[in-house]
Amino acid sequence: MLGLVALAALVLVPSVGTYLDQRAQIAALQESVRVGQDEVEALQAERQQWTDPAFITTQARERLYYVRPGEVVYLIDDDLPESAIPETAGTVSEDVERTSTDWMSQFVRSVVSAGDARTAVAP
Repeated sequence: MLGLVALAALVLVPSVGTYLDQRAQIAALQESVRVGQDEVEALQAERQQWTDPAFITTQARERLYYVRPGEVVYLIDDDLPESAIPETAGTVSEDVERTSTDWMSQFVRSVVSAGDARTAVAP
């Protein structure tokens, strides 16, 4: 009897694993279809907006700065309130330090010495 139970388990376990894998794939594909349908609906809504002449006029005015004959356009720079303007960066250090070498020559020496370095060989 124990042998029959073991044989049944050997036969059914791969089938159950395949079934669970297929159910996971189906769920992933259904989610993919739902996301695709959402994108299609959003694109159709955008397409519907572009059929409205008022929307097209508004977009041309905002994006391309189109104006009608006789209109005057004023572009305002720095129209942010004082609270939205970022503060200037403070000093990093009170003490100014001088190096004994030029940074560019030190950089070139570092690159050259890195290129001449030998790689370690395992014993």
